[in-house]
Amino acid sequence: MATKKTSMFTLTERLSITAAGADTFATIDLGSYVDVGDRQALQVHSVDFIFQGTTASEAIWSTFGGAAQASIQVTDLNRGAVVFADDRALVASGILNFDNDAYLQNTTDLYPDNYGKGSDDGRFVVNDQLYITGLTTALASGKTLNVTVRVNASIVSLTAKDFMAIAIQSTAADN
Repeated sequence: MATKKTSMFTLTERLSITAAGADTFATIDLGSYVDVGDRQALQVHSVDFIFQGTTASEAIWSTFGGAAQASIQVTDLNRGAVVFADDRALVASGILNFDNDAYLQNTTDLYPDNYGKGSDDGRFVVNDQLYITGLTTALASGKTLNVTVRVNASIVSLTAKDFMAIAIQSTAADN
């Protein structure tokens, strides 16, 4: 199905959430990695989320003003909001729960997202951007929740049929 053009590498983007209850957005530009003419795609092997406070060394619990849930998602289409887990554009998602007793818990549907054990496993992306959406239910005054998204990926060449199938599925997910 896919022929590897590169070894695995990491794309990183930080999303800074400054207001509770409002979706916050960032993107990872894939224009240099995806090429329709050459049937070149990005193969996502895994996605990790790192939650930090206003500064890199600040204790994460001081970022929230009380019990909170922070959601983060990566999609290959711009949905403009956090989506349900059955959305075909969803590449990865994570949730951080915090309660008033300073107890942190990472519980999610797919965290960390890992698409298999072998180098041939992965999620193929043929769109020119990955979209990151973050949302938190609470945030202490003057604080920022920073979420770093680390995408482990490689560049692959697909057969014409495989590239077309992935492109059609992505277009269908847009509707």
